[in-house]
Amino acid sequence: MARNRSLYRCQSCGGTSPKWQGRCPHCGAWNTLEEEAGAAGAPPKGLGARRGRVLDACPLDAPIANPTRIATRIGELDRPLGGGLVPGSAVLLGGDPGIGKSTLLLQVLARLAAEGRRTVYVSGEESPAQIQMRARRLKVEKTPVALIAATDVRDIITTLKEGQPVDVVVIDSIQTVHVDTLESAPGTVSQVRSAAAELIRHAKASGTAIILVGHVTKDGQLAGPRVLEHMVDAVLYFEGERGHEYRILRSVKNRFGATDEIGVFQMTGGGLEEVVNPSALFLPEDGRGAPGTAVFAGIEGSRPILCEIQALVAETSAANPRRAVVGWDAARLAMILAVLDARCGLGLARADVYLNVAGGLRIREPAADLAVAAALISAALGQPLDPGTVIFGEISLAGGVRPVARSDARLKEAEKLGFRRAILPAAPPRRGAKKGSSNGRLQRHVCRHVADLVALVEHLPGDARTAADG
Repeated sequence: MARNRSLYRCQSCGGTSPKWQGRCPHCGAWNTLEEEAGAAGAPPKGLGARRGRVLDACPLDAPIANPTRIATRIGELDRPLGGGLVPGSAVLLGGDPGIGKSTLLLQVLARLAAEGRRTVYVSGEESPAQIQMRARRLKVEKTPVALIAATDVRDIITTLKEGQPVDVVVIDSIQTVHVDTLESAPGTVSQVRSAAAELIRHAKASGTAIILVGHVTKDGQLAGPRVLEHMVDAVLYFEGERGHEYRILRSVKNRFGATDEIGVFQMTGGGLEEVVNPSALFLPEDGRGAPGTAVFAGIEGSRPILCEIQALVAETSAANPRRAVVGWDAARLAMILAVLDARCGLGLARADVYLNVAGGLRIREPAADLAVAAALISAALGQPLDPGTVIFGEISLAGGVRPVARSDARLKEAEKLGFRRAILPAAPPRRGAKKGSSNGRLQRHVCRHVADLVALVEHLPGDARTAADG
């Protein structure tokens, strides 16, 4: 009989080691190995001689029924979900502590309960009294939401099976619940994986939509095994800074919808409120341009969003100039600086550069290259851009400006918000394109090279002031 011995499992990747090490030999993470009871014996056996059953195959053209979604009545949540919660699905919601995960989910359950659906809120961190205090603050204490304070998965599933079927259940959080058949502590890789598997199995069998709240590490990644994100049907991340009142709910995985949609919320004293027009929030309110600011016309999922990009270029005598970026990719900023130095001779390599995306928004698409370059050029030359100008385009290492997707949607959103000019790359000719689109009132300035952008930054402010005075 094999004797039991302790194994050390990495809490980041799930890999095992026979002895403790400071660094995981599988993923390289430091101080992530924790002791876990295991068995040392012969290698795993094969399937043996017992015959399995023959499975039924389904053709690809078999008729299917589209899933009936449960609309949460919160449009900025239904958008990243693909239209609402699918019965029997599992959704993983992650975010920094205090960003508003529990607040949003309590609002969702309260709205669904007010419509007659049975909802259950399972808390492993807070007592029912604490959740009731939050409900009074949100003014939803009269809704019939069932509150449960429990951490044992067996008790949770047994309770959910009693009485009428449950439509939506929230587990807050998956790192606090545990399976009693494992000896490891809650939050470990084995406990998170086993607890999630049991809860997801119950959701598939009963048709209950389950929302799992996940903790994040200091690096912004979901705590626990990476396999947890593969087990669920959708993964949503809450983004935002504590100093900002706006929250971005981003979909990074969705088996029932798009994976590039976002929802925008505003944190208020009465909870999270939807932001119907995010572009109006991320733009400057006074409408006056300052050196180093540019308006970028971006695309987030299916909607265009305009935001302000701020840059500051300061002379320094240090051997290694400082580079600070908030809301954009630092590696891409280094590439833009190198292109501007090599192709335009601006000399930014000898200056401190600070870049910020206003409002706490995080930009991921390369179409922001031209707007970032315009902000840097404006800051370096000390000349403000016309505040009525939007900019978008991708920059290559040769200094050329490449076209981006969905230019018409970007220009249409800019025109709707009152912008007069657009700096954009040359669009390739399209077959069947109609002349005279709805965004034809925008004055377009085509950039084929970053040198053209420098010339526009030098001349557009004066032209804009003259037009405004006239």
